[in-house]
Amino acid sequence: MIPLKTIEELISKHSLLEKELSTGDVDKKLFAEKSKEYSDLNDVIIDAKKYFSYEGEKKDLEKILGDSDSDDDFKVMAETELKDLKSENETIEKKLKLFLLPKDDADKKNAIIEIRAGTGGLEASLFASDLFKMYEKVSHKKKWELELISMSQSEAGGLKEVIASIRGKNIYSTLKYESGVHRVQRVPDTETQGRIHTSAATVAVLPEAEEVDIKINDSDLRIDVFRAGGPGGQSVNTTDSAVRITHIPTGLSVSQQDQKSQHKNKAKGMLILRSRLYELERSRIEGERSQDRKSKIGTGDRSERIRTYNFPQGRVTDHRINLTLHKLEAFLEGEAFDEMVENLTLQAQEEKLTNLI
Repeated sequence: MIPLKTIEELISKHSLLEKELSTGDVDKKLFAEKSKEYSDLNDVIIDAKKYFSYEGEKKDLEKILGDSDSDDDFKVMAETELKDLKSENETIEKKLKLFLLPKDDADKKNAIIEIRAGTGGLEASLFASDLFKMYEKVSHKKKWELELISMSQSEAGGLKEVIASIRGKNIYSTLKYESGVHRVQRVPDTETQGRIHTSAATVAVLPEAEEVDIKINDSDLRIDVFRAGGPGGQSVNTTDSAVRITHIPTGLSVSQQDQKSQHKNKAKGMLILRSRLYELERSRIEGERSQDRKSKIGTGDRSERIRTYNFPQGRVTDHRINLTLHKLEAFLEGEAFDEMVENLTLQAQEEKLTNLI
């Protein structure tokens, strides 16, 4: 049960904001922020008022049912109303709990996605390529903008590493549960005896940080420039266009050499570094908040095995929620991706609701 004091505070806040906005008695700098807060409260204010009055209405109906002088037909009507009232209140309570969940400011941000081949040699690099193609297809279907930041190919035509930015609406909230180890089980093209091989790739999804999100002092950076190198060690450019940026306090380092311009490489490198530092700080804060909580979803632990793609059985299994979809081909085409994300999101919300009150 949600404390009635919490609901009363919601109603009072809505009333106060309504008065401030209608009279124009709001600081211009705060107008947009307060308008957004009022709009968000508008979505639940009717439910909040119903929840607040629930106990009183319930007692009135129970009084009728307990009154020996009440007419039988009247009692049947009251019993039906009470049943409907309880059912509606359960639905309202869940909706209000979801509204009261702590908001993740990063959910509305764009994302940086990093995919790296793991154990399994060349087969792992081919799987990393398959994963990247899947996210490309998901982005295309959702009309997101995917921009390649850097790519390192393997000899087999797969990917050792790929980093891309994805821009659109609520990108991070959709992709954040993809972070972790993705495992594939299949028979490689080079396998002559039909044996199933297991290999893996790691995925990291970071909220794309803006300069206002995290301050980086120039004095904390060491920037090295060097000549970009291609496969086999040959020089890609004849100028020192490649950039390595090291954040001295944390030791985090980013190298960027895909662009011919040193300036562009530095800008892309800073975008990645800023996002990694932002995520590092978010993880630290979240760790302090949730030391006493165990969450299977959304930990973002890149060493955690989260999903298996089994080609012989045509299935994809998410180990965090024990969900198996027997539509592997559709999943890799981006067709069944939303079904997985929706289930992960619902489970994550349930975990948060358990810890809310």
